[in-house]
Amino acid sequence: SAFAQQSSESDNAGIEFNKRVTEHHSLVLNTGSYQMRAITVYCSSSPQLDPVFHEVASSLGKMMAENGLELVFGGGSIGLMGEIAQSARDNGCRTVGIITERLLDREMGDQKCDELIVVSTMRERRRLLMDRADAFIMLPGGIGTYEEFFEALVGRQLAEHRKPIGVVNVDGYFDPLLEMIRHGIEHRFIREATHSLMHIDSDPAVVLETLLTSDPASHDDESLLPVFTPGSGH
Repeated sequence: SAFAQQSSESDNAGIEFNKRVTEHHSLVLNTGSYQMRAITVYCSSSPQLDPVFHEVASSLGKMMAENGLELVFGGGSIGLMGEIAQSARDNGCRTVGIITERLLDREMGDQKCDELIVVSTMRERRRLLMDRADAFIMLPGGIGTYEEFFEALVGRQLAEHRKPIGVVNVDGYFDPLLEMIRHGIEHRFIREATHSLMHIDSDPAVVLETLLTSDPASHDDESLLPVFTPGSGH
């Protein structure tokens, strides 16, 4: 299926990034009325990951800087958080970290951020990560990353926001997650149109370019909302 094809094209090393993304310096989406200035990137703070994940995070940070975007992220200085933030800064990108008091030491709060916001709860952190962004990208991560991603996805499904969402499926990492969503669609727990909200590719350049050129008004909200037919019991 197109769903499966989109989710599992991966390269372990030496990814040939799509250079076309650098052409989008204006950062204005097709509608002409929506300007993208900042992207929140959800990703892991684990320091024990394979190099391929770090390579992709570093490349995405560089490409965001080349496109004049601001990076909003979880505020840690280790793992993929630290990798993307340092790469973004090295290439002139403004970085905004949002972290909780409890994780400030555990994730080694990134003191090099242009703005490091320390909040009390994960709920506050997630809210600011959503509010400060014009789009979202998920890199590989654990359950915290999943929680952040699904909150953004559900918010888009319910039309609480119209910000585009990208998934960088590095080395097939998200294949099981995408299969679970496909399984939910097959069994009618998830609306089929929900899949169209996720821009999925193994190459971060493709994902970034897709977000920069996406049309926030291209989705029919009725095709996304949960269905209930009065009197049917469904």
